[in-house]
Amino acid sequence: MLAVPGSDPHKLEKAKGISTDAVFLDLEDAVAPADKSRARGNVVEALTSGGWGDRVLTVRVNDLSTKHTYRDVIEVVEGAGRHVDAIVLPKVQAPDHVVWLDLLLTQIEQTMGYDVGRIGIEAQVESAAGLVWASDIAGASDRVVSLVFGPGDFAADLGLASPFVGAEPFPGAFDSALLGIRAAATAAGVLAVDGPWQRVADVDGFRARATRSAALGFDGTWVLHPSQVEVAHEAFTPTREAFDRAREVIAAVAEGRGVAMLGDVMVDEASRKLAARTVARGEAAGLGDQAHAPEVATGQ
Repeated sequence: MLAVPGSDPHKLEKAKGISTDAVFLDLEDAVAPADKSRARGNVVEALTSGGWGDRVLTVRVNDLSTKHTYRDVIEVVEGAGRHVDAIVLPKVQAPDHVVWLDLLLTQIEQTMGYDVGRIGIEAQVESAAGLVWASDIAGASDRVVSLVFGPGDFAADLGLASPFVGAEPFPGAFDSALLGIRAAATAAGVLAVDGPWQRVADVDGFRARATRSAALGFDGTWVLHPSQVEVAHEAFTPTREAFDRAREVIAAVAEGRGVAMLGDVMVDEASRKLAARTVARGEAAGLGDQAHAPEVATGQ
């Protein structure tokens, strides 16, 4: 998911040509307080002018501790609601934040004649309170489509000595938070998305972060710069070898014997479930479209 500042029309237009699965037009951290009103107009114009293809389009509004949130939601959804797939709500502290946004969206949809309930909510978990309430936040509304980890504000809230947004004070410092968000998202049947890596020139650092997020079961990550896009695609796409191996596992277990041997490895129903996730991710990335059928060796 590509972050695009709503205060910059040039970047909003340029983002239309960058190959990402999703994009969020930002009214929060990337926009100075004096530019909030103008940025709303820019975002509405960018959304209604077309050119985004079939990617997921979202808008990040300001958090509920500010005076901007209700105007963000009303102006953007009334002006461009037919083009908005979800609203990103930052710094969600408790489920009532989601309930508030759900109610406001419903009122706007009813007023404007939109399909009620179509616009989703992406809730950012960026604090100790947000993490503690993550399961309730994920289940607070049928509109919730994802939980998004906010590493910068999370580190600040807990007093962690992170050198920049996305960086950990020591390796693995965010793992418990990431796993907590992943578990809450899984229990609610929604996506888990990792947050940004602010040092955009450090491609290797971002690659390591995105690879670990993928290994922890996350469904995707935010990118702040075009240089991070291809790295993110690579991190969340299984290798050809892993994809083919997963299909072999599924084929072997599907023969109904309960347990099968692939070389020197025993595989069973749990193996099939793990493999199914790898296959699903690979197919989403287009690996299944390639003519490369694996040979299944069940190892008698």
